[in-house]
Amino acid sequence: MWSKPDTRKALLRSLEERGFSGEQLTEITRAIDAQNSDLYDVLAYIAYARIPVTRAERADSHRPQFMPLYEPKLQTFLDFVLAQYVNHGVGELDQEKLGSLLELKYQTVNDAVSELGGVPAIRDAFVGFQKHLYSPE
Repeated sequence: MWSKPDTRKALLRSLEERGFSGEQLTEITRAIDAQNSDLYDVLAYIAYARIPVTRAERADSHRPQFMPLYEPKLQTFLDFVLAQYVNHGVGELDQEKLGSLLELKYQTVNDAVSELGGVPAIRDAFVGFQKHLYSPE
């Protein structure tokens, strides 16, 4: 569920409906000293007592699984997305952020499309690499 942006968003919405708001999840993250970890790892710690890894560790350890699947220009964009994820958290992987990430990296969506290919290819890469980011090593 977590590896797909739309189901991840639904899960977070479901947690919020059950009384676990973003603020409370942030507090839990602080309580277990996992501020640099993905919320996925915080939830896995709560549910399964798995030691959280940092977002940087997650990105670095999973990068070899998915980068070879993409052409070099898309790899450059995915590296940029991973840097945003490491610095700012899982919210950067939401599909609604794709347009702003493209603008941040390429100035305009049109420039990004010219550089990377069509919108479907960009979207597929953005969503596709996430299943590898959260797969078991």
